[in-house]
Amino acid sequence: MKTVIEPFRIKMTEPITLISREQRIEALAKAHHNVFLLDAEDCCIDLLTDSGTGAMSAQQWAALMLGDESYAGSRSWKKFESTIKEITSIKHVFPTHQGRAAENILAQTRLRPGDVIPNNSHFDTTRANIEFVGAIALDLICAEGLDTGLIAPFKGNMDVEKLEQCIAEHGREKIPFGMITVTNNTGGGQPVSMANIRAVKAVLQKHDIPLVIDACRFAENAYFIHENEPEFQDKTLLEIAQEMFSYADAATMSCKKDGLANIGGFLICNNDKWAEEFKNLLILREGFPTYGGLAGRDLEVIAVGLKEALDYDYQVYRHATVTYLGDRLEKMGVPYVKPVGGHAVFLDSRAFLPHLAPLQYPGIGLVNALYVEGGVRSVELGSVMFGKRDADGNEVPAPLDLVRLAFPRRVYTQSHFDFLVEIISEVWQNRDKIPGHKITYQPEFLRHFTCHFQPMK
Repeated sequence: MKTVIEPFRIKMTEPITLISREQRIEALAKAHHNVFLLDAEDCCIDLLTDSGTGAMSAQQWAALMLGDESYAGSRSWKKFESTIKEITSIKHVFPTHQGRAAENILAQTRLRPGDVIPNNSHFDTTRANIEFVGAIALDLICAEGLDTGLIAPFKGNMDVEKLEQCIAEHGREKIPFGMITVTNNTGGGQPVSMANIRAVKAVLQKHDIPLVIDACRFAENAYFIHENEPEFQDKTLLEIAQEMFSYADAATMSCKKDGLANIGGFLICNNDKWAEEFKNLLILREGFPTYGGLAGRDLEVIAVGLKEALDYDYQVYRHATVTYLGDRLEKMGVPYVKPVGGHAVFLDSRAFLPHLAPLQYPGIGLVNALYVEGGVRSVELGSVMFGKRDADGNEVPAPLDLVRLAFPRRVYTQSHFDFLVEIISEVWQNRDKIPGHKITYQPEFLRHFTCHFQPMK
C-alpha cells in the first residue's frame, strides 16, 4: 500500500520553539501543574485540542475576504444558512460564536431542574450546561466503549437497552430530549454507526422524545460509516451526513471542529416553538439571528469548511495520520484506546501508570510528564474532567482515565508525529517515576480548565 500523503501543500509556515527542559519545569510550576494555564508559546507540539486550532485552506482564506459585515441579512449569512440546510435539511438555523453557546441556549430554554438527558457520552461543556440548570447528564455508552483494548468498529454507540431502561425509570415527562454525540469524544473519539443512530431514533420516537445530535465531528463520523457499514460504501460522505441528520430533530455544533474554522458554531431545529425560544435567547446572548456572535467573514469560512470536511480524500489523510501514531504506539506496547479515534489518539493513563490510583489522577501525571519531556501539550479526559461526587460528597472516579492527543487539522507533518513518538517512548520507559497529583484549588464547574494541582511526594 502506498503512503497516504497530505492532500495539500504548505503555503505559509509559523515558527515553533522547544524551550529547555528546565524552562518547561518552571513554566509548568507557574501554571500550577495545569497545562491549560501554560502559555501557548511554551508548547512545542500543542495537542490540547482540535477545536479551532486547524489551518484554513486557500479557499477559506479567499472566502474570508468576501465577508459581508452587514448587521442583518448579509450575503455571508445566506451562504452559511444554505450550506447547513444542504447538509442537514433542518428548518431553522442559528449561528453562535461556538458550540458551547449553542449548548447553553438549548439547555436554558428546554431544561428544568431534575430533567434527565441521555446521551452516548456527554462531553465537558455539554455536561456543564446541562448540570448548570439542575438537570442530569446521563452517559449510556455501549459496553464495548468501556473496554479500551477491544477492537470494534463502533465503540461510540449508545446502549439502546439502557436507553429503554432510562425512559422506563424516569418517564417521558422527565426527558425533554435525548442526545447522541458523533463522534464520541469522551469515549476515545469512537464513531457511532448509522444503525445505532436509527435504533436510538426509533426508541425516542416511540416515546415522542426529540433527538438532538451533537455534531461537532459529523464528517469524521460519516467517514467511519462509509468505511465500516457495507450499505454506505457507495455513498458520498455528504449523502451519509444527510441521512445522519435526517434522524435529528435538532443539533448543536462547534464549527471549530468539522467546520474547519477557528471560531463559530450553530444551533438548528425543526420545531417552530423551539426556534422562537432559541431566537429570543440568541438575540440576548449572541447577537442578531443572522450573525449570532460571528463576523460575516467567519460565516463565509464555515460555509466553505463544512464542505471541505466532507471531502473523502481529506478524511482518508486525517485518519491515516491518527492510525500512524496508533501503529507506532502498538509496536512499543503503550496502552491506548483501540481502535484509534477520528480526531485523536487516547492514551489509557490507568494502564500506563498502574501504580497510581484513579483519585491520584494518573491522567494529570501523564499529561505533565509529556510536557516536561518534550513540550507536548495534551489533555486529561478522566477523573478530573468527568469525576463526580456521591450523596455523601465523596469524589467518585470517572469510568476511564484517558489522555487525549488531539490533532489540529492540517497543521502538523509526519516529522512532528515522529518526534511525538520519541517523547511518548521516553515517558513510557520512565513511567514508574511519574507521581500522582492532588487538587489544591478548583471552581464549581468545568474545573479542569482552571484548577491547580500539586505533585504528590
